[in-house]
Amino acid sequence: MPIALSDYARHDATGLAELVRNREVTPKELADAAIRAIEKVNPDLNAVVETYADRIEALDETKLGAGPFRGVPFLMKDVFGHEGGRKIEFGSRLCAGMVADRDTHYCTLVKAAGLNIIGRSAAPEYSLTGTTETALYGATSTPWRKGYSAGGSSGGAAAAVTAGLVPMAHGSDIAGSIRIPAAWCGGVGLKPSRGRISFGPALDENGFGLAMNFVQVKSVRDAAAMLDCVAKPQPGDPFLIPRPDQPWQILARKAPPRLRIGWTVKPLLGVTVDPEIVATLKRTAKVLEDAGHDVFEQDPEFDGAASLNRFMDLWFFGMDGRFEGYAAKTGRKVGPDTLEPVTLAIYEHAKRLKAADFFAAVAEVNSARRKLGKFYETADVWLSPMIAKVSEPWGNYNLGRTDVTMQTLVEKLYAVPCQYTVPHNIMGTPAITLPLAQHSSGLPIGIQLAARPAAEHTILQLATMLEQAMPWADRQPPMYAGR
Repeated sequence: MPIALSDYARHDATGLAELVRNREVTPKELADAAIRAIEKVNPDLNAVVETYADRIEALDETKLGAGPFRGVPFLMKDVFGHEGGRKIEFGSRLCAGMVADRDTHYCTLVKAAGLNIIGRSAAPEYSLTGTTETALYGATSTPWRKGYSAGGSSGGAAAAVTAGLVPMAHGSDIAGSIRIPAAWCGGVGLKPSRGRISFGPALDENGFGLAMNFVQVKSVRDAAAMLDCVAKPQPGDPFLIPRPDQPWQILARKAPPRLRIGWTVKPLLGVTVDPEIVATLKRTAKVLEDAGHDVFEQDPEFDGAASLNRFMDLWFFGMDGRFEGYAAKTGRKVGPDTLEPVTLAIYEHAKRLKAADFFAAVAEVNSARRKLGKFYETADVWLSPMIAKVSEPWGNYNLGRTDVTMQTLVEKLYAVPCQYTVPHNIMGTPAITLPLAQHSSGLPIGIQLAARPAAEHTILQLATMLEQAMPWADRQPPMYAGR
């Protein structure tokens, strides 16, 4: 008997995997449930841009990996997930129809975990902004309100997870792209430490070390268990970072030691935090204090928009060559018919960048990293809002805007979504957002915990405790497959 959508949608990935292991449901039945969920909700949500019939109707279960998530449906983000023989379009008309040559290490590990990759999720053009709205596939809504942003750049993935289409999906994060959509969609988003998950074989460190691949989930235990699956060094990786002695899924269930937790609502990019988000942060701080931790207000040292404007040259350096390479592969030309207005401006800017600009940006990142790192001289954990505002209507941060220049890019597109995310990309430190409250508007509020490099276990332990003290599992958005 097919699994009911109400039952399918309420489970996290760990829960569905347990059903498969106990022979209560088959991987084929889960794939069928996923496509029913997509057909029901995606016309309004617009989170999924492609499904794979050979992994759904024609699924060969013998080809699934034997890992802990065997048979669980999964979506690959339309950027740097690269499965050989499948489309990878980067949300761009320039790359429409482009097919990946081979699997990335990440994709290989996802398959080994047993996950069934049933399709692709929406992402903004080249993941260049914090909302998922494209000329190629249209705009993705948060499941909580149609016409409001799902965040980005992993907006399709986060929306699909919290709407119950799939329990887990690929996410990547260069300036908050896992955490922003998790916050605006009401999910859990962990950005692991720099180097924790391989970007090979085609890349060393995406974004010169700013980026990280991982997943969008709705439970802390899924994040911990998936970290065990994909945080495996691969041949030729540029460096290795320390691993704990035990699996993260075991460590996540243990109580942390007494920690020094510094909280801040300082507007790092000039955006004042919504009072209800401040109240949620302070309530979270009180829960942590009552659990025995030392909690205090502490502001980081960060030069804000001026600094971000300078080191964006690191992010954009060489992007002109990348786009021209895609143009050669697809037979198209770089221009207003293939790139959105802001992306085209970035392309033209990249063409003007010189080696001196690149090294000046490297120096700026180094300076910012060392200033920000001082936070951990007196604190073990950094507690902050995830974003200064809850989800906003489409149109505010998309790459189709014609009033954005390189001089106003930070102010108009990045300040709101990236204010509390980008410091952790600069430092390469792990950070997680949790949906700890609902705004009076009905939209989710995300709160962020971060720690020193390689200390994922610390924030996973705190996150597990907060998941119990301030639970979110029973919240169902209006656009929900199980409704």
